[in-house]
Amino acid sequence: MIKTGRRYRTIWLYIAKEFILSFTVAFLFFFIIFFINQLLLMAEDILARKAPVGAVVRLVIYAMPAIVAMSFPFGSLVGALMAAGRLGSDNELLVMRAAGIPRRVVFVPFLALGLAFALVSFTMNDVLLPLGTINYGKLYRKLVTTTPALELKPYSVKRYRDTVIVTGGIENGILNDVVIMDTTKSGSSRVIGAARAELVDRGSASGIISLVLDGVFVQESDPSKPDRFEYSSADRMEYNILLSTFSDFSPGVGPREMSSRDVLAQIRIKEQALARRTSSRQDEIQAKQAELLAAYFERTEMGSSLDSSIARLLGQLDALAALRDRSIRDRSLDIYRLEYYKKFSIPAGALFFVFLAFPLGARARKSGRTVGFGLGLLVSVAYWGLLIGGQTLGLRSSLSPFLAMWSPNLLVLLLSIPLLSSRRTA
Repeated sequence: MIKTGRRYRTIWLYIAKEFILSFTVAFLFFFIIFFINQLLLMAEDILARKAPVGAVVRLVIYAMPAIVAMSFPFGSLVGALMAAGRLGSDNELLVMRAAGIPRRVVFVPFLALGLAFALVSFTMNDVLLPLGTINYGKLYRKLVTTTPALELKPYSVKRYRDTVIVTGGIENGILNDVVIMDTTKSGSSRVIGAARAELVDRGSASGIISLVLDGVFVQESDPSKPDRFEYSSADRMEYNILLSTFSDFSPGVGPREMSSRDVLAQIRIKEQALARRTSSRQDEIQAKQAELLAAYFERTEMGSSLDSSIARLLGQLDALAALRDRSIRDRSLDIYRLEYYKKFSIPAGALFFVFLAFPLGARARKSGRTVGFGLGLLVSVAYWGLLIGGQTLGLRSSLSPFLAMWSPNLLVLLLSIPLLSSRRTA
């Protein structure tokens, strides 16, 4: 093997340089596309509301790992297609075969670099992305409290679930003439007016942001007593808002913010809880069956009327059937499983794409790089659609989370097998 490596080292380095050059071009293309779609639009929206430029730059940096992690697989696909297409269109692959260099030897640099790109993408996805997402949430929450215009625009109406907040002007981070309309736990309608309000962050652990109101006037009314109103006033009042209502930010840490090891640990905990629920349901079914059997023998021994006995037995049968048919499913467990397999499937795409790209690109006879780039874009769009579709099916149906996330990679591998086996490659 060492002698073989020395023999083909020059060929491998030549092909690797071609692949790296094409990958760099493709990676930058996808990086810019994802950057524009997911970062620049977000940054522009925040800057439009007078957020500090330095904070916006930090937000962009924290969101960068997600962009890089997604750019590597698609860059590997398009880069391999462009490199193989260029070598094929210039007949260099044909010359290598004529010189007695096996096709598997030519494929080694593609395979090695594809594996390297997959490992880098996984590192981004499993280590840097969770850290970036957590820091992104912390910084954005801080911006909300220091720059209320990010969420509460001046002279606007904002709805958070069952709460409506009407704001006046904003001066030095202080909201003026605030009106809050909500519903209390008892079902009463409430209107809160305040001369001034200030957002205060109570810390990530609390999971809330407090709106401290000054010069407060409160009116409550019970819908069942429309003619009765209650009034109260206060110099100061604290109104709490869940972080989950702000820009879809959750106060807790979700699977996206965890490493694969942490997600797997949470899956084990949720599986145990689901197993306990399933066991409890099974015990309940056995208890219902015992009640049904006891009711049947009671009818036989007591000589109860036939109609009443049948009605009672049918009712118990329906209850037992409903209990058996009731599915026990933990949606949060499905989400964690999907995210867990997603952390591996997307980076692995960088390796699986090479198996498809090498034989496809090698078939190019003219304009190899251009054809490879165009074909790569089509495959990327199809792969992304399959990935989104699998994730949706995994959440809404009984499709296995593993198949939901890995089916695009498996499909790519199945399509590449006949192409790699064909004699026309190279």
